[in-house]
Amino acid sequence: MIFIGLLIIAIGAFCQSSSYVPINKIKDWSWESYWMIQGVFAWLVFPILGTLLAIPSGASLFNLYASNPAATFKTIFFGMLWGVGGLTFGLSMRYLGIALGQSVALGLCSGLGTVLTPIFTGDTQDLTLPVIVGVVVMLAGITILGIAGSMKSKEVDEEQKKDSIKDFTFGKGILVAVLSGFMSACFAIGLGFGSPLIWASTPEIFKTLPAVFLVTLGGFIVNAGYCLFQNKKNHTWGDYRKGNVWGNNLIFCALAGFLWYSQFFGLSLGKGFLAKSSVLLAFSWSILMSLDVTFSNVWGIVLKEWKGCSKKTIAILLSGLVILVISCFLPQLL
Repeated sequence: MIFIGLLIIAIGAFCQSSSYVPINKIKDWSWESYWMIQGVFAWLVFPILGTLLAIPSGASLFNLYASNPAATFKTIFFGMLWGVGGLTFGLSMRYLGIALGQSVALGLCSGLGTVLTPIFTGDTQDLTLPVIVGVVVMLAGITILGIAGSMKSKEVDEEQKKDSIKDFTFGKGILVAVLSGFMSACFAIGLGFGSPLIWASTPEIFKTLPAVFLVTLGGFIVNAGYCLFQNKKNHTWGDYRKGNVWGNNLIFCALAGFLWYSQFFGLSLGKGFLAKSSVLLAFSWSILMSLDVTFSNVWGIVLKEWKGCSKKTIAILLSGLVILVISCFLPQLL
């Protein structure tokens, strides 16, 4: 059962790490326009559809939220904070590429989300030594990936960087990715506060989905506001009137949104199979983020973001990935 749970989480992580690939197929839209439309699918449409699976016959989602106003408000609030992380997360991909951008941002998100959630919610019994050791090992793997990224920035000339990552800027990208990591950890904290938002009769694999929707709703509010502001500032309202690209762009925005949401749908399903392991349940957020980073770096290799790097740099990159994979299983072995 545990293996099945981990496999489902891994599939969700693979989908998430693949979610930025369809964006490369979007035509003739500014960043703020495609980020807005993919966000409609990622943070509204698919989370709503997922939440429908958790509603028992005769129950009301509105009544669930209304009967737990404190949990509902806190979950949305931390979702809005996560929304800031979501914005900067997209920018970290823009400046650093899929591999390095996700490594730094998701690495910090993973460690902080796992440690801060029980502290904020007061449920510190989940913060056990095996979980802390797993987080430390995972952060070590992230650090090694960061070293590989720094070596890459010195080895690869500007023309090669721009060839694989159009707007590559290492210094700005690192700052944005660090901010993204801190703020993105609020997703895990929001889920922690949303833990009372369940129905007892809901199958275990679907129980966290109502809380996931509230977090993504908060994130959508922030992202939509920013994107609309950028549309006005950059005079890009015309993007939405380009009828000749809407068909193509809508398909790839929807695909990106579906792949992105799959990570949290998979996390919910996977946790249902981890119920007998309190350690893995507490560490499940880090497992998801670690696998996100692992698969994002695989995509980075496939998309030739590491082209032109030395064998030493590639070896360091691979060693960091191996440590990340080990960190996913380590808490259960301690």
